Amino acid sequence: MRIFSAEEDKECQAYRSLKKISILWNDSKYYYSEVVRVFGMKGKVKMKPVYIINGFLDSGKTDFFRYTIAQPYFRSNGLTLIIVCEEGENDYEEKLLKSTNSVKVVVEDESDFTVAKLQSFENKYNPERVLIEFNGMWDPRAIHLPKNWNIEQQITMVNCSTFEMYYTNMKSMLVEQIRKSDMILFNRCDGFNEKLPAFKRNVKAVNQQAEVIFEDRNGEVDVTLDEDLPFDLKADPIELNNYGYGMFYLDALEHADRYKGKKVRFKALVAKPKDLPKGRFVPGRLSMNCCAQDMQFLGFACDYDKTDELNEKDWVEVTAEVGKEFVKEYNGEGPVLKAVSVVPTTEPSNPVVDFTQPILSD
Repeated sequence: MRIFSAEEDKECQAYRSLKKISILWNDSKYYYSEVVRVFGMKGKVKMKPVYIINGFLDSGKTDFFRYTIAQPYFRSNGLTLIIVCEEGENDYEEKLLKSTNSVKVVVEDESDFTVAKLQSFENKYNPERVLIEFNGMWDPRAIHLPKNWNIEQQITMVNCSTFEMYYTNMKSMLVEQIRKSDMILFNRCDGFNEKLPAFKRNVKAVNQQAEVIFEDRNGEVDVTLDEDLPFDLKADPIELNNYGYGMFYLDALEHADRYKGKKVRFKALVAKPKDLPKGRFVPGRLSMNCCAQDMQFLGFACDYDKTDELNEKDWVEVTAEVGKEFVKEYNGEGPVLKAVSVVPTTEPSNPVVDFTQPILSD
């Protein structure tokens, strides 16, 4: 985890976004390197960076942090506080903690993971940075931090060999881990190559913005959804049924250039957020993550000169050309639709996208 020391940048008042994490597996051990950009915020209260790792037991959380704090480039004059909420087979050796100016504290019960408890650690240790090894069985929505602690990065570690079991039997808990993570790191992917596109699809259905990384013994595995696309990319327009729309949505977010200039046709619900400019609406579909109570709307901004004729939650058939431009909600460039036609239609037989069940109807 590359963090510049105060000697390297005396103006530094806060740590900012963790840009990239690469993972290598060598001789059955994981080696991690991270690149972190740091810049100053003069006149601001010093916010302390907090890095949170989610994941169930045996997902590699402790190995990740152990390797990170041992790296020379991670050293600084300040203290690193490691909060462990789940003790597995591996632990932090006293020699390692001493040599890296780190201290480990344990919070065994979920009821003890409170702002007051964390503030007591802040008062006692005055850490420069905080690493939290969160318990995979606890609710990550309950994470509340002291006022001068700021979550810089949230990562979910996944043991590829147990992903299907957790996704089938403990889906709601896994979804909560993934939902707000910036990166999802699958390790031990050897022998699972054919299943990796489906794993990536399952994760992206929950968190479209997260970076998903797969690693086996030889390093990073490149996993795309190309071979898994249930529609003809050469068609004009590309016809998207229920499942096809969901796959188009996920793939276009990651590969907008692939669709630039192409036309698509699909049935969609009309959404008209108040902050959208005149002449733009959002056609899309509801997606079910873990249960009927956990829905999210998947839609792209669409330019259309007759938005005044559309009502919220109308069903329409949209034919549109896919473009690419800067959109605030994307935090950068992303797909934007240019409507060719928008006509009223009936609700499809399967109105909700379910990524776990490829549906061939509309």
